[in-house]
Amino acid sequence: MAKKRILFVCATGIATSTVVEEKVCDYLREQGIEFEADQRNVGSVPSIGNDFDLIVASTQVPYDIDTPVISGLPFLTGIGADETLKKIKDVLTK
Repeated sequence: MAKKRILFVCATGIATSTVVEEKVCDYLREQGIEFEADQRNVGSVPSIGNDFDLIVASTQVPYDIDTPVISGLPFLTGIGADETLKKIKDVLTK
């Protein structure tokens, strides 16, 4: 399977996306999934979003793009994080 590309976004591309990225990347490594991760602010999505296999966002993504977007909020609240990890794995392994 080709290495998947994941874009992590938040309002500034610094704070919450860092927390989400760490949790997701740790899980994907445990699962043996090869990936590349990048972290940006949500404003960068229109210009680069379609270059990725998945976007994990801790803020609203108000753009029409073809790349699947999954909310990263469960990793900040702790509610639904396991289910969200499974969704991420499903998107990356299909």
